[in-house]
Amino acid sequence: MLRTLSIRDFVIVDHIELEFSAGFSVLTGETGAGKSILIDALSLTLGGRGDASMVREGAVKADICAEFSATPACNIWMTAHDLDTEDGMILLRRVIDNAGRSKAYINGVSATAAQLRELSTLLVDIHGQHAHQSLLQNDTQRQLLDNHARLADQVQTVGVLYKNWYTLQKQRSQFEANAKQVLLERERLEWQFNELDKLRIFPGEWQEITSEHSRLAHAASLIEGAQYALNIISESEDPILSQLAGANQKLAKLTEFDESLQTVLDMLEPARIHLQEATSFLNDYLSRVELDPERLRAVEERVETLYSSARKFHIKPEQLPDLVKNLSAELIQLGEATDLASLSALEEAAFTTYLEAAGKLSKERFAAAKKLSVAVTSAMQELSMAGGCFAVALNPAEPSAHGVEQCEFMVAGHAGVMPRPLAKVASGGELARLALAISVITSASTATPTLIFDEVDSGIGGGVAEVVGRLLKRLGQDYQVLCVTHLPQVASQADQHFQVSKSSQGDSTISHIASLDHKARVEEIARMLGGLEITATTRKHARELLAS
Repeated sequence: MLRTLSIRDFVIVDHIELEFSAGFSVLTGETGAGKSILIDALSLTLGGRGDASMVREGAVKADICAEFSATPACNIWMTAHDLDTEDGMILLRRVIDNAGRSKAYINGVSATAAQLRELSTLLVDIHGQHAHQSLLQNDTQRQLLDNHARLADQVQTVGVLYKNWYTLQKQRSQFEANAKQVLLERERLEWQFNELDKLRIFPGEWQEITSEHSRLAHAASLIEGAQYALNIISESEDPILSQLAGANQKLAKLTEFDESLQTVLDMLEPARIHLQEATSFLNDYLSRVELDPERLRAVEERVETLYSSARKFHIKPEQLPDLVKNLSAELIQLGEATDLASLSALEEAAFTTYLEAAGKLSKERFAAAKKLSVAVTSAMQELSMAGGCFAVALNPAEPSAHGVEQCEFMVAGHAGVMPRPLAKVASGGELARLALAISVITSASTATPTLIFDEVDSGIGGGVAEVVGRLLKRLGQDYQVLCVTHLPQVASQADQHFQVSKSSQGDSTISHIASLDHKARVEEIARMLGGLEITATTRKHARELLAS
């Protein structure tokens, strides 16, 4: 649950430190005092969008920190992201400077706003003051039902299966529509592949054949050069090897008179060895190299064939093996994509799998819809809609990523009337009451430990407001509930009461917040009952509300 909230230089807040407890807490104050600003600040630490306008005028940056008790689900998330919980606590921090730059931190470690949003789903569930307007949309109604029944995993599975089936359906349709073009493309690829396949080109052949061609084309020069080198080294009348041997013998005798000549002998010996090895190599080379006009002609023909083929396909000769490989792969892929029977079979199998998953989801939805209908109908009796009823209709629809039915909330405001779509029959006050009832009931099934209601009780008054207060207090027995409210009947039910006010300091307006004791709560609830002028009567009424 939310433990503390620290706000510095945010909109009209200079510095506020708040401590929250379990149960039901309310925030009250005059219009414009900054009640919803506190929720906005908390939303920022939960990954909400921020900009420079949120920084208090004259300040360098806005800095908001929120500390939560970690739940088991939070610990799993933190471990998965290589983050540690500090003494079972999670500290979220958001900083926005006056240039609009934003930084986010989780337990002191730099994080992204997306990570804050992901983690926030395990910490807080915020019901905004305009939630009842979005309740008129079918998508919102379906999401409420699915969240209430905890069907997120099943919905995600159905969405994946739908995408798979839709992709195959689209691929098959495209093939049928473009069959002629596809077949022409296949014929073109087959012609290219067959042209090259007849050549039996192997990887590295161009390098090998051009090397051999160069050797055969210059065979006479190679033989002449090798023979010349062999002659002067070992086979002429006065070869280098003989001269070197004579020099070695003469210097060996002279070392008897001057030992320093041994150094020269040591240098000449490796040269003699290398020359002998060169002689052996040249003899072997000359035994292998020969003039072969027939082989030269064959190699020249192969070089010309490969060069002509490469020019035809506008590539280099050494790229021909890769082209053959790519054409083969494209033909296989095109063959798979143009096999209408196979495509149709795959599409049918994918659709069958999707329908099975969608059917299971529908079964879960119908069970959840029945329970939600009963619960909201029961709540309507308490909210001055006696005799009215609520029903969740699941109407057959075209297959989609969300399943095979459309969700629609139906309501009858009083007895004897058939339920009709919520968007067509609910008045503003009825819609507000229904939205609040649905929010409270669906929240009761959430795993999120902290629930925040931001003026969701607008449009409600009188005895209904007292019922709303009791509903929220009852919810506070199992969850931490924070509510921004303008209704004294709701505020009087709270376990913890914060008052938000504002004052002028020079040219600036500053928002303040205080935790109220019993005496201060009497004054605040009296203000909410009677306006700015508090009388003994309003104080008495305030004490009666608190006592009840």
